[in-house]
Order: sequence, then C-alpha cells, then structure tokens
Amino acid sequence: MSLKRRALLATLALSLLCGAVARAAGAPVLFVPLDDRPVTRQLPAMLGAISGVPVLEPRRALLGNYLRAGDPAAIGRWLDRRSAERGFGSAVISTDMLAYGGLVASRIPGPDYATAFFRLQPIARLHRRDPQAWVAAFATVVRLAPTGVPPIGAATHFFAAYPAWKYIQRYANLPDPLPARDEAYAERLRRLAGPATLDAYLAVRARNLALDRSLLLATGAGTIDRLVIGQDDAGRVGLHVPEIAQLRAMERLDVPPRRSSIEPGADELGMVLVAHAMARDAGWRPRIVVRYSTPSGALVQDPLEFEPIGSTIASLVRLVGGREVRRRADIVLDVRVPWTTAREDDRLVASMRRSLARDGRISLVDLTFLDGNDDAELAFMQRLLRDGLAARLDAYASWNTDANSVGTALAEAVAAGAGRRLGSYDRRAHLTFTFDRILDDVYFHALVRPELERTLAAEGILDHTYLLRAIAARTQRLASAALWQYAPGLLAALAPRDHIAALRITLPWDRTFETEIDPAIAPDIVSTRSARSPRR
Repeated sequence: MSLKRRALLATLALSLLCGAVARAAGAPVLFVPLDDRPVTRQLPAMLGAISGVPVLEPRRALLGNYLRAGDPAAIGRWLDRRSAERGFGSAVISTDMLAYGGLVASRIPGPDYATAFFRLQPIARLHRRDPQAWVAAFATVVRLAPTGVPPIGAATHFFAAYPAWKYIQRYANLPDPLPARDEAYAERLRRLAGPATLDAYLAVRARNLALDRSLLLATGAGTIDRLVIGQDDAGRVGLHVPEIAQLRAMERLDVPPRRSSIEPGADELGMVLVAHAMARDAGWRPRIVVRYSTPSGALVQDPLEFEPIGSTIASLVRLVGGREVRRRADIVLDVRVPWTTAREDDRLVASMRRSLARDGRISLVDLTFLDGNDDAELAFMQRLLRDGLAARLDAYASWNTDANSVGTALAEAVAAGAGRRLGSYDRRAHLTFTFDRILDDVYFHALVRPELERTLAAEGILDHTYLLRAIAARTQRLASAALWQYAPGLLAALAPRDHIAALRITLPWDRTFETEIDPAIAPDIVSTRSARSPRR
C-alpha cells in the first residue's frame, strides 16, 4: 500500500473517530416522561440544561394531565420521527406512558394487553436506526391504591372514585396468599368496593404484570439495554409481593446480569436513567460515598417502600451508572434520616464542612419528614442557609419517598459531574435546579401547602386530591403569592449576585400535592459591573 493511500486511510479513520466522539459527547437524549408532573417531565429537562446534553421530550399536550391520559400513538410517532430525523445518543422511555398514557392511566382499565404491547414497538425500532445508541426503559408495578379522587366535577365517573378506592386499597394491602383469618374481611371489602370494580382492578394488575414480563424478555433479547421496573408506593405486604417474586424469578432466568433491576420507586426513574445516559456520554462511572446521619440509618424503612432505605439507595447508585465506594469519591451523598438527634446533626454539618475543605462535592437528601416532622426539615435547611453550606451543595432533595428524593439528588449531582467532564456544564442551570428543589421540597411542603390546606378545610373542602377548576385557580393564586415571599431570601442565600428575573408558580394537577415552579435566574447587573470594574 502506498504511503499516500495509508495517509488517506488514516485521515479517514481519524475523521470517523472524531465524528463518533462528537456524536457521543452531548448527543441528545430522547426522553418519554411518565407523565407531565414537574418531577417526571420538568426536572429531567433541567438536568439537560445543567449538563449541556439536550433532553428532547414530546410536546406537553401529548402527555395528558392527571386524570386525562396521554396520547401513546402520537408519542410513538414522535419517537419514530425524532430518532429517524435528528439522531440521538440515548433514549429513556416510560413504558407506562407509551403503553397506557401515563402513570395514572396505567392504574385503570383501558387498552388490553395486546394493544399495550404493540404500542411499545417504537422501542424495538430504535436500535435498527442506530445500533450504537443506548436504549433504557422504565416501568412500574401497580401501586396498591388506585388513584384516589372525590366524585366531583370531571372526576365523578373516574375509575374507583371515593369511596371505592379506599376499600380496594385495604383489599390490596392484605397478604397474598390470603390467610384463613382474613377471608371474611376480604369478602366484606369486595362487597363494599363492588365486585365488578374490584375485578377490573385485579385485571389491570394482571395486564401490567404481563407487559412487565414482556419487557424483561425484550431486555434479554437486546432490544432494551437497561430496564428498571419500579414498585410504585407499596410496603412489605400486599398483592405486589407475589408479582415482584414472579418478575425476579423471570429476571434471573432470562436477563443477563446488570441489564435490569426491580426496585422501589416510580417518579424518579426517568431522572436517574437520563443522568445515567449523561454519565455514559462523559465516559464516567461516578464513585459515590453514601453517609447516614445515624449509625443505623441504612435500616430505616420508608412505609411506602418494600425494602430498607440502604437497599433502595444501593440500587439507585447502580441505576444512575455509579458504584458505591468508601473513599476517593466523586460524589458524597449525605442522607439525613428520621429521628436524627441534635448532636448527630452537629456531626453531620461538621462532616459536610470537612468534605468541602478537601475540595469535595456534597449532596444532601433530607428524609426527616418521614417521621411527620416537617419543622425539623425546615429548621435544618435554614441552618444550612445561614451557615453558607446550602450555597455549596451539589444537589439537594427532600420531602418525598426515599427512592424519589435520593434519585432526584443523585441525578442532579451526576448531571453536574457529567457536564463538567464534557466541558458543557452550566452553573446557572445548576443553581436553578437547586433553588427549585429547596423552594419546593422545603418551603412549599413545610410552610405553604399546610396553609393552603387549612384555608380549604375552613371552607369545608377536606379532600385536596382533586379540586374543582375555580377552587383550584384560587388556591393556585394563594400558593403563588405565599411561595413568592420566600423566593428572594432563598436566592440571596444561595447566590447573592443573582436575581429572580421571572418566577411562575402553578398547581399543575389541580390539587395541593405538588407545585410546579418555573424560575428564571439572571446575574445582577450592578454586582456584575462592580465585580468587573477595577478597585479604586
């Protein structure tokens, strides 16, 4: 072979290699959310802003809203079109959205198994378009309680509206197999719920279990590179226990190691897998140290999960693409658990300071609200704000289940780390995410939400899971006004040279359970000028 020809081939190979690297570094993530709530739709997109890796989602209108299901057919077309036209590095897909129309839709009668199965075919086409892409999917095992809503307005005819959902929940929480001592109670619950309604609920569980089994087979066949099946809100006893046992037995037989997992959680799964995709782009496997605020912290049991939090957190570390280590960490995750004493809090704060002094990066998950003490969570965050530690957090989450809170914090920390390694990290996007989490998880849930619910209760509205439109609009205005008053002081503590350029606060599902915060944070012009001007 001539020298000139060798040089030409070498140049061609180098250009192909550079193209592959450019494609991998920061290539878009196609993302199909679980539904349109902030935790499932907004936060994954915000991770993309932090890391500089675009996260592309279907239009919000296609995702439905609360009791209104999304549009699986239109989302399938979107996935086909995006993957064919624009190229992608990874895809992270909620099978509950693609098959049923979202999390709430997955809990009610709707498409049969065959229809749901064929709606998932766009996933199978992804590898045909790009064999090198990483395809991840997440599904759920149905939680024990149907979606609970009062029979008012548009919810009047919703499946198993109050009081039926209450009796179904009690039935579903009975042991399976059913002990003889519970047979009469189970039969009474069946009559109260309505036999046809209970049978429809059990049929939904059977349909979803069959679809989850098909996802394990698809993962074993290589159609899906990483699958996680999350158990939505359920403890140690109930109808889900034999379902999980079936899935785990099938997983052991049909899926290669480390390609799938079955673990507690639902809302955080999309975020965690999106962060995993970003770490893959950066060629990074994060080393994560987990520290608990009490010696027995890992043994704490979240009542809405079927494993101790230590097991849940270990699963999430793996799911985010990391590994748990004891030293030389990329990410230090401090977990403040219920019943942490004042002395243990002091030790936790001192430990955080030592990590920062060593140039470490600290992330915090505060689970103390699990013991019903929102005041402790608020007081600890106010301490961190006063001491300047909150401003140096790489990630923060609180208030929700163990899996949801830990998954949120890990995803934020990994997105930031991936962005730094890719050279596309955005400090202000990172600040915005942390600001959003503290304002929501602490100030909304500890201060504003109780105030809203007291106001509604004084008007005789005791069920806050679904509000009539006019009441929801009025409650949203109250929520926005109340939460706004805490926002400027919070930002001043986190980033004194920035200001709030815009802040939109809504109740996206016409209930008090969550708020959606859309902040725009910008540099303070006066501070920027004085920082740049020479000293006199």
